[in-house]
Amino acid sequence: MAPNSYQAPMRGDKTDKRTVSQSTETNLSPTTSTVAHILERKGPGVFSVSPDDTVKTAVEALRDKRIGALLVTDGSGEMVGILSERDIVRKLAETPGQTLPQKVDGLMTRDVTTCTPSDHLVTVLTKMSEGRFRHMPVLEDGQLRGMISIGDVVNYRLNELEYEALKMKQMIVG
Repeated sequence: MAPNSYQAPMRGDKTDKRTVSQSTETNLSPTTSTVAHILERKGPGVFSVSPDDTVKTAVEALRDKRIGALLVTDGSGEMVGILSERDIVRKLAETPGQTLPQKVDGLMTRDVTTCTPSDHLVTVLTKMSEGRFRHMPVLEDGQLRGMISIGDVVNYRLNELEYEALKMKQMIVG
């Protein structure tokens, strides 16, 4: 039995009047989420190879470290490129059976998109999506501070949403 205050919808009622508690803007709020927050959790450690290393060496490092990309640095530690699993797979398709002995220099991406610790995660996520890459080095004043992946960004935001949901639940329950 319906409560006395219930009134069935009538023909002239507006059916598309809705409220939305979350939107893209609130889920990806740029005011709180920055690259620095991810680096605080993840740490500054970055794995790298030399341009003169073989692809086999790079593949072993990717496997052993369980990561998807390596920075390519010269003798002075300056970043000269990035080598991702995707770069290696493309080369494997082009030169089957001949890829592992090749030098990293021939496969790496030289034009690397970077971010800073103060960049908002929304901006970084947009750059990654539009550029179709999953790893981004973090530079501050020209110095390497770390590297983040699209998985890091998504996991950070999921944790934030989980925390926000818990706070809402506590507010409601009391």
